[in-house]
Amino acid sequence: MTTEPRAALDRLIAALEAHLEAASRRAGEADPSVVAAYQTLADAFETYDESLYDAFDEVTPFVLYDDAEDALASDDEDDEDGEDDDDLDEYDDEDDDEDDDEDDEDADDEVGDGTGRPATAPRA
Repeated sequence: MTTEPRAALDRLIAALEAHLEAASRRAGEADPSVVAAYQTLADAFETYDESLYDAFDEVTPFVLYDDAEDALASDDEDDEDGEDDDDLDEYDDEDDDEDDDEDDEDADDEVGDGTGRPATAPRA
C-alpha cells in the first residue's frame, strides 16, 4: 500500500506536535504517553520517508534506530578506518588555525612577484 507523500507529511507533522505535547507534560522517566508518542512519531516518519522514496526516489537525511545496538553498529560501520571522526573534528579546527597563522607570518615576511621568491630591491 503506497501512501501519498503529502498525507504522510501531514501525519508526521501531527505526530511531531503530539510528541512535543506529551514531552511537555512528562510525568516521569518512562511516561507511557511519551513512549507512545515517540513510537507514533517513529512510525509516521518511516511512512513519510518510504512514501517520499516511492513517489520521488528521494530520502530524508534522518535515520531511525530500533535500539542502542543498531546505533552502535552504525557507528562501527562509519569508522571502518579505525579512527573516531568526532575526535578528529575537534583537532582539525585547531590545526587549521595554526596553519593559517603560519601562512600569514610567511606572507608578512615575503613580498614577491607571485612566484614564491622574495622580491629584490631595485638597484640604484
